[in-house]
Order: sequence, then structure tokens, then C-alpha cells
Amino acid sequence: RRLACGDVEGRLDAIFGRVRAIQAKSGSFDMLLCVGNFFGSSSEAEWAEYRTGAKKGVPCPAPGVPCPACSSGLCVCVPAGRRGVYSGCSGLQIAYLSGTEAQQQPEPAHSFNAKDVAELKTSLLSTPNFRGVDILLTSPWPRDVGTYANSAGEIDTKKCGSKLVSDLAASLKPRYHFAALEKAYYERLPYRNHMVLQETPQHVTRFIALADVGNTSKKKYLYAFSIVPMSSMDPAELVKQPQDVTENPYRKLRKEAPKSKAPVSAEEEPACQFFFDLNKHQGKKRPSEGKERGDSQPKQAKKPPQPTGPCWFCLASPEVEKHLVVSIGTHCYLALAKGGLSPDHVLILPIGHYQSVVDLSSEVLEEVTKYKAALKEFFRSKGKRYVLFERNYRSQHLQLQVIPVPLDLCTSEDIKEAFITQAQEQQIELLEIPEHSDIAQVAQPGTPYFYVELDTGEKLFHRIRGRFPLQFGREVLASEALLARPERADWRQCAAQRPEEAAQALAFRREFEPFDFSLRD
Repeated sequence: RRLACGDVEGRLDAIFGRVRAIQAKSGSFDMLLCVGNFFGSSSEAEWAEYRTGAKKGVPCPAPGVPCPACSSGLCVCVPAGRRGVYSGCSGLQIAYLSGTEAQQQPEPAHSFNAKDVAELKTSLLSTPNFRGVDILLTSPWPRDVGTYANSAGEIDTKKCGSKLVSDLAASLKPRYHFAALEKAYYERLPYRNHMVLQETPQHVTRFIALADVGNTSKKKYLYAFSIVPMSSMDPAELVKQPQDVTENPYRKLRKEAPKSKAPVSAEEEPACQFFFDLNKHQGKKRPSEGKERGDSQPKQAKKPPQPTGPCWFCLASPEVEKHLVVSIGTHCYLALAKGGLSPDHVLILPIGHYQSVVDLSSEVLEEVTKYKAALKEFFRSKGKRYVLFERNYRSQHLQLQVIPVPLDLCTSEDIKEAFITQAQEQQIELLEIPEHSDIAQVAQPGTPYFYVELDTGEKLFHRIRGRFPLQFGREVLASEALLARPERADWRQCAAQRPEEAAQALAFRREFEPFDFSLRD
């Protein structure tokens, strides 16, 4: 059992008194981990009393083994030196980075720099079969730790803290990460250390920031926890994911880092096993290009199934509002969305009756891809990027919603963050899948799902297992975080009169014409 505390700032009597009270009530602890500013500006006299033994700290759980730092009994761990790794006899591994990030030259003695972080990373990452450390101690918060997470209150995590600490946490994958300095308590939701469907599952990280000892606002400055060393845990137990787990806040850092192939240990399968071989146990085999097709003759394209009743989107159906159609290909067509989020919100639809992308024949899928490429080029010419989503739930005909977003309004990372954050708020697990993957590799025909794709090729996926908000995709895009048009989240509140819709469709058709491959094929 361990205790962690925030900035002591020389208040040794206060912290040891509080720990004694906790131990009297709850039993002994093995270690006190201190982060942040430990000594303060005027603690020399108080510190000297503990160092010389004139004052005693906390009763030791193992009598006769005093703290090497201050003879206090309880082992008091205060990071010393710029960086280091402490390995206990139990196998517990604690990495630490002392001081604050250097901002000037010459560098102050109580600071760290990029070289310190690189050397600490190298010392651990070069260890055979390295999976992470049990605990990471830093003084500053990691920059962007609040991304995809619960609010940090008055602390702006996009501006607060150190990017070097973020890089260190992303690489060392601690199970617990403690920090201080901001005089605030913040326990972030646990986050993943792997990319779902791309990497072998790994343990989660819990980040806890602690306030200063004895603060008048009564903010939490002591944190009690139990931890079994990673090296002693059952691998399956170690990688269990709690229900409230979030995406990794440093995902962008991980993508920007140089990619290097790490050796796969005997206990781990390559990451591709979790994605590309999903059909392996289904008794089906997806045809691919080249030798796997053998010398067999190409099969005749399957005809799409017929709708069981009236369909608003089969092009041959009398229910289709044909005044909204702006382009017709061989297998697909393009139409303005009724009650669109913007005047250029369009739908890519198969001419025949298909329920979802995973049901499409190869010919139809190929033309969908051509429409996506044409729309990307068209919208980029207007200074926009598109967001595409599909909801295969309570719908009978595939509708790929394509909504343009101004390039200067937000980045693709902002769009992903908005979707993931709002999904987490509604307990929806929205996962990122490989950019060059086929959606059919993660969803079987008939599986309800929600799917988002950016024009960069980045994709988010949610397998629907219960209820799902029908307007979720529109609500995210209409939110203040993106288009800031919340009044247009429900299409039924946005539908225009037929003459206005026809005029909008005509205007779009004329502008899109130079990019419309169906007019040239």
C-alpha cells in the first residue's frame, strides 16, 4: 500500500502528522511518494530536525528499516537528481523526472530538458520486453492530459504543463502517474496505452494531480492506493480495461513519433491478428487481388436485394425526391441532404437497395470511392474538408452523409476529438481503426454500427449493441466545438420548401460539374 502527496513546500510537520493519523485509522503504508515542490523556501530548520533524528516521521511498517532520507521510518520517496528509476525488492518500478522544464540558459539546477527525457526513455525502452513502468513521478502536469477526459476544472490542460512530460508518459506507459505544482486536485479517467484493433491490448494509465499540503481550500493532497508490481501480475488481469477508459490523450504525439518495429515477444501476437484476421474464425474468406483468386472465372455481380416496402432512397422508387439529385453514376448517385447541416451537405447513395457499406458489391464500393475522391477535391477547392458518417441502425437503405467543414475552422484532430469526447459523454465507445482498412473487416453484414471517416482517411467506429441516438453524427458536427449550428442538429427542423431545395441542388450541380466523373465516364 502506498501514499502519494502533492507539494509539501516544507510543511513536514503537517504532512507527517496527517500520515500518522491515516495510519492510526487505516493501518500502515509502505511508502510515501512526494511530487512537486518538496522543500519550499523556508524549511531548512524543520528539515534539519527530521534529518538529524530530533523529530521522528511516521512509524515504520517494518521496524528497523528507517527511511534512508530522514530516518522517519516510513520510506519517503522524493525524486532526487534530474531523472532516474527506482526498483523495489518486490519488483515495483518507479520512474521519476525531477524539477520543471528548463525555459532558459543556463539551465537552473532544479530543471530538466529534452536530453534528460530522451535518456530516461532510452534506459527503460531498451529493456527486453518492456511493457511500461508501475509509477511515474513528475512535478509538472503533462500537457494535454485532459484531452478526451473529464474536466480539470479551472486548469487549462492545453496550456498547462510540459510537452516533454507528455512525451515521457506516452513512452513509459505508467500505470499511475502523479504530478503537482498547479495547487489543484485532478483524477483523470484512465486512458488506453494501445490503439484498439491495431495493437495488442495493454494496461491503462491513471493520472492523478495533487494539491499542496495543508491548503486552505481543502483540496486533496494525499492519495492512497494499492498496487501489485506489473512483473507479478497475470497478463490478462493487467490489460483489463475499465468501463470508463478513454482514448490516449497523447495519441497525436505517438503518431508524430518515428515509427520503429519492436520485436514481438513470445507471449504477444502481432497486432494484425486483432484486425486483419477477424474473418479467420468465421468460416469465410475474403477474396483479395493476385494469387489468392486463383484461376477461377470472375463471379457475376450479385443483384442487390429488393426492399420489403417503400424506400425513400432507391433511385427507381417513386418516393425518391428527385429534385435533390445532383449526380448519377452507374451504381451510385449523389443528392443534397434534406434539411442539411449546410447548403452543400450531400449524400452518397447506392442506386440499388443496399442497407450498409459492408453489404455493397465491389462495383458499387468502387464507385462510392470515386465519389468520395471527387467530393474531397471539390470541397478542398472551396477551402473545406469533408466529414463522412454512416449510421447502420434503424435504417434500411445506405446513406453516407458528407458534410463540409471550413479548413480554417478546425483541424482533423479537432473533429476526431469532438466525436470521441461527445461519444464518451454518452457512454458510446468510439474507436479509431486503421486508415487504410476496409470497414467490412470490423463489421459483418447485419451488424448495427456507427462509422465516421475524414477526408484524410482517418476512421472512427462504434459497434451498436443497444440503443443509439439517431442524430448523434449531426449533433456532434452542429455543436459549438465544430460548426456551431446546434439549431440544425435535427433535420426535421431544417427542411426547406421544395422550390428552395431545387434551387440549391441546381447551384450545387453546376459547381460540382468540373469534378463529376459521371459526366466523363
